[in-house]
Amino acid sequence: MVASRHSEPLCIGIDGGGSKCRASVVDSDNRVLGTGVAGPANPLHGYAQTIDSIVRSASLALADAGLSPDLLGELVAGVGLAGVNMPSLYNKMASWSHPFRKMYLTTDQHSACLGAHRGGEGAVIIAGTGSCGYAWVGGRAEVLGGHGFPHGDKGSGAWMGMEAVKYLFLALDGLAEESRLKGELLRALGSRDANDVFEKIGGKSSSHYARLAVQVVECAEAGDPVASAIMRDGAGYISDLADKLLEFNAPRLSIIGGLAPRLQPWLAPHVVARLADPLDPPEIGCVHFAQQSMAADISAGEPIAESEGKALFG
Repeated sequence: MVASRHSEPLCIGIDGGGSKCRASVVDSDNRVLGTGVAGPANPLHGYAQTIDSIVRSASLALADAGLSPDLLGELVAGVGLAGVNMPSLYNKMASWSHPFRKMYLTTDQHSACLGAHRGGEGAVIIAGTGSCGYAWVGGRAEVLGGHGFPHGDKGSGAWMGMEAVKYLFLALDGLAEESRLKGELLRALGSRDANDVFEKIGGKSSSHYARLAVQVVECAEAGDPVASAIMRDGAGYISDLADKLLEFNAPRLSIIGGLAPRLQPWLAPHVVARLADPLDPPEIGCVHFAQQSMAADISAGEPIAESEGKALFG
């Protein structure tokens, strides 16, 4: 039964990052009714694009659930976004005249952590287009890394792609050893020389560089020494993140993101031994955040009114 204005509202979790925005609408038992995926949703790289991706992914989730698009205004949305750890971007997104019944806004780090531990305390390492470590223990957040590409996000797909391109330019100039990785990168870029390579990657986004992580991982797994060195360096940083997060006494530690399964064999053995499987994906972590925030509002006597767009920072 679809929720109405006078019944428990439907929730939607929306997880937005540098590569895509994924939304899932759930019923009162947190069963996924429908999912939609749209483009990037990091306001640091485009406010208009972020707004469009949020609305588009939510609309696609409703369509996937077989629900009317008119229900967009009935949804309580938990929204976890990359970039909103910056107060200026958080405030800008929080003041958006959104189309939902109510919106609760947090960082993608916090929603990912809540998802991994099904709304409970714990720590998470995100290893996808970007990278960071996050712990939520005793109502307090601890954030490590996540400083953005290209000056941060070590161990991420974007970082691996950038390291690979740095090597490629050296190899094309005869200043670095030949390797299988060189040939695979040239094939992936459709390039023959340094000028061609620069034309393909100059000024490109983090998601563009992250696509080249595929060649790094596959060559490393095949034993290529150059690719293996990149993998070891990135995995060493991720292992250090894990050690630091565990100092905060997090009851569980998970690693998530597109690179997570391919990175795991390269991590320090003692870190692998501490890893627990994530219980829910980040967009369901957004649902947990919305539900927890809504419960706090109700406890405080605040109505879940259609006209409100209150955003909470976790």
